Amino acid sequence: MSINKAVKLDEVTYDRLRQLAAARQRTPHWLMKQAIQQFLEREEEAEAIRKDSLERWQRFEADGATVPHQTVEAWLETWGSPDEAAWPDPSV
Repeated sequence: MSINKAVKLDEVTYDRLRQLAAARQRTPHWLMKQAIQQFLEREEEAEAIRKDSLERWQRFEADGATVPHQTVEAWLETWGSPDEAAWPDPSV
C-alpha cells in the first residue's frame, strides 16, 4: 500500500534533484524515496544506540559495575580471531 504525501522543496533544491535523477536515469521521486529510507535506517540505528547507551548508563548509576581496562584490552585482542570472546560481563 502506498500513501502519497507531498514534500515541498525550493526550486534550487528541486532542480538539483532533477539533474541528479537524470544523471542516474531515475525519477526525482525514486531518489527522494531512497534518501528518506536511508535517513530512517541511519536515524533508527542512532536512536537504538542512544537508547542502549542510556540504559547502560542507568545500570551503571544503579550498581556502579564496570569492566577493568585490562579486561577490555584483552577482549579487544580476541577480535577477528577464531577464539573471539564475548563482551566482558561487568558483574564478574
